[in-house]
Amino acid sequence: MTTLSTLNKFKKDGTKFTCLTCYDSMFARMMEKAEIDTILIGDSLGMVVQGHDSTLPVTVNDMAYHTANIARSNKHALILADLPFMSYVTLPEAVANSRTLMQAGAHVIKIEGGSELCELVTALAQAGTPTCVHLGLTPQSVNVFGGYKIQGRGDEAADKLLADAKAVVDAGAALLVLECVPAALAKAVTEAVAVPVIGIGAGANTDGQVLVMHDMLGMAHGRVPRFIHDFLTDERNSTHSIEGAFALYQHSVREGSFPNEQHQFS
Repeated sequence: MTTLSTLNKFKKDGTKFTCLTCYDSMFARMMEKAEIDTILIGDSLGMVVQGHDSTLPVTVNDMAYHTANIARSNKHALILADLPFMSYVTLPEAVANSRTLMQAGAHVIKIEGGSELCELVTALAQAGTPTCVHLGLTPQSVNVFGGYKIQGRGDEAADKLLADAKAVVDAGAALLVLECVPAALAKAVTEAVAVPVIGIGAGANTDGQVLVMHDMLGMAHGRVPRFIHDFLTDERNSTHSIEGAFALYQHSVREGSFPNEQHQFS
């Protein structure tokens, strides 16, 4: 089974690792066969499962239900679960909701933000709950950003993101996720912190990569972000199957062929 110790060893050894979103038992079993290293029960389920326009309507109960689905069905991957929008505004609320997701089967709780999360990160760490802090483009803040835009461009923005990353790691964060930031900045953050860093639209130099499962199976609707690759129809997927797509993704990340320059931002 993949643990935080496994991921820390991967970082030390320079071994790239994978993460995919997952929401139900059947796909969780397929990911286990493909030996996907980590699974994220993302609040992206609000869009790809529930049909909402954003992640904002997702509830803690929604997240607990889908987390339990995965925990019953995949014994290989480290399981990360999102605390959804407005569920960790106060410390008592955050602790209670983290407990709900951990009791449902999560191994790590993912939260979005920067240095303002330090008190929460420390409190959860002291309570035995590891956190993954999501920086860069944070979907729960889409209304603050004015849409889905690249983050960390320009010296001031880059310096702030790097400072936030260092602060939350110093506070006790076990993992970081960087979404839609320039590749050079993602590399700098990855080298500056001791914990594993997972990227999405953040270039090839993070320790791990994450994609939304539906996106990497070619099911994205509308404008397809440049960091997405369709592994289902990729000619290297000799079985033309979903399991084959998961296995190809695992292989491509591990060997370093995904992501490449066409998938990153400058």
